[in-house]
Amino acid sequence: MKNIPTIFLQILTVLIAIAAVVFLLWEPQVEGVNAHATLFEIYFTDPFLVYAYIGSIPFFVVLYNAFKVLGYVRQDKVFSDSTFKALRTIKYCAVIIICFAIVGEIFIMLNTSDDRAGGVFMGVLVVSGSILIVAIAETFEQVLQSGGSVK
Repeated sequence: MKNIPTIFLQILTVLIAIAAVVFLLWEPQVEGVNAHATLFEIYFTDPFLVYAYIGSIPFFVVLYNAFKVLGYVRQDKVFSDSTFKALRTIKYCAVIIICFAIVGEIFIMLNTSDDRAGGVFMGVLVVSGSILIVAIAETFEQVLQSGGSVK
């Protein structure tokens, strides 16, 4: 009975991963630029889309490691080396996501477009969320290193 919240969070993590994959595959087809393009033209000729797909790899690594950490919590292995390693990986991947987002923002700002505001706002959201993830992972890591006591 005490594992139900952890199982719920693991299921939620899997659902977020599935939703992200669906979004990554579906969204390029509904862009106005790709209205009359073939699937090959949509997925294999857009360099920014390739960049977004490569940049999404750390996001999925974060989700996988979050799933692992929740599994360790469920197994009462919170203070194991595996938990520390997973939290460290989450932190590093969030920093990589921040770097990808900043380079993407630079690409958007250098590109001539009549509507940059949407792309810049999405980048700000990604960077803000990643900074939050870095802070949370660092806090959890410090709490676990101090033996679970909060200072």
